[in-house]
Amino acid sequence: MSEILLATLNAKYLHASFGLRYLLANMGDLGDRTRIKELDINQRVTDAAEILLSHDPKILGLSVYIWNAAPMKELVAILKRLRPDLTIVLGGPEVSHETEAQTITALADYTIVGEADLAFADLCRKILANDAPATKILRPPLPDLETLKLPYDEYTGEDAAHRVIYVEASRGCPYRCEFCLSSLDEKVRAFDTGEFLAQMQRLLDRGVRQFKFVDRTFNLNVATSQQILEFFLQNDRDGLFVHFEMVPDRLPDALREVIRRFRPGVLQFEVGVQTLDPKVEALVSRRQNHKKLEENFRFLRDETGVHVHADLIAGLPGQTLASFAQSFDTLLAYGPEEIQVGILKRLRGTPVIRHDLAYHMIYAPEPPYEVLSTSTLDFQTLQRLKRFAKFWDVYSNSGRFKLTLSLLFDTVSPFGAFLAFSDWLHENGAKPSGVALNRQIALIGEYLKRTHGEQEVKSALVADYQRSGQETGKRDALDWLFAEAGTSAATQTRHSRRQEQHAKREPPPRPSSSTPTP
Repeated sequence: MSEILLATLNAKYLHASFGLRYLLANMGDLGDRTRIKELDINQRVTDAAEILLSHDPKILGLSVYIWNAAPMKELVAILKRLRPDLTIVLGGPEVSHETEAQTITALADYTIVGEADLAFADLCRKILANDAPATKILRPPLPDLETLKLPYDEYTGEDAAHRVIYVEASRGCPYRCEFCLSSLDEKVRAFDTGEFLAQMQRLLDRGVRQFKFVDRTFNLNVATSQQILEFFLQNDRDGLFVHFEMVPDRLPDALREVIRRFRPGVLQFEVGVQTLDPKVEALVSRRQNHKKLEENFRFLRDETGVHVHADLIAGLPGQTLASFAQSFDTLLAYGPEEIQVGILKRLRGTPVIRHDLAYHMIYAPEPPYEVLSTSTLDFQTLQRLKRFAKFWDVYSNSGRFKLTLSLLFDTVSPFGAFLAFSDWLHENGAKPSGVALNRQIALIGEYLKRTHGEQEVKSALVADYQRSGQETGKRDALDWLFAEAGTSAATQTRHSRRQEQHAKREPPPRPSSSTPTP
């Protein structure tokens, strides 16, 4: 039992809430009276309520994000009905803007707007001393990072062994892209690099091998970035994987020199390109040097072993299907390992809403508030792009169909070719999730045989299958594919098992860079 309980609904078990660990680390004299309980959005809300109430807390702090806002609102409503005396305190980006207008903040007792690292403990002391504030919405100043206790010791051994470990060397972003919450940041603030690296050494000594930096502009300060990269280069060991979010057009020689020296697979860069249409960039106040961006992508592809994950946004003000296609095809030619297509979301507080009238921006009324239509992209087209994004994850970002997709892309526009394939999949009842590998193979094989020779298609599929080393759900499900090659699917399955056994000596699977950051 704990008087103070910190909780959230994570997107998946794999994610360890970074924000809750910051709160716990800075509870001071209340630390022994505080506990973290993490749940996930796949649990029934009533079950989550039962688990939280079993701890019989006096104060419950809940972190609210765009991906858990809907179930969290239901959870708070249930908790207040069952335990009216329970003091519920909300925090997190979803309730830090347009706060007074939200149902969930009306249900809760208090909401802390912005960074609550220190403010939550202060509020708890007042509540426990029967000196609770009269106002429900609290807006503390930004904490001085030098006064914060870093949260890395709050990661448990189980976290280190099984979950993504989030870290940060800085907070804030100097850019003003109107679709991003970071556009509201006052300034970029950095933690003391020496203390930060000492904490990273402690995590390494505890067995942590996968680090995901949540800094919005990791490569903004070149000297600091170089120092951090040198640290991980000197501490390279089996299984090491480090993820950074990078400014796409900023990669000076000092950083390039260090990056070249990493062995393949250790570094992953998430590069937020978002759009390559100059008119759209100007509308949303995004500045990037296209020439430098292209040079950096080609450097990473040709001279390093970095895994590059690039982001594009569909549905931006003024964007057309043709302009998005041009951005996609241009970015694909730069050679990133993954392109994540995201649909524009109306994040609370972001200035992108200033375009609503001029471009008829219509958003979904419930989280994640994705755009439904604009004056230049109607509802049907955005639905097609959503399916495109999901099928692209299945067939391209998975890395399982590289040779097969090269047959699909022997057209002028890879985007157009894959959009047509995505439309065909939808028309034939295929779903973009939960599709077994053998079904994925059968579908793309059937589609390609309409325009390519059957043997050519089979050869590409067999080569991709052998390279991927994946098991099939049913051993004879792919006999049609391997029959002419003189190899049965059962034999391929045995090959897969041997490859899988070999893979056990390799680094563990990399966490997706597209997952939400707690």
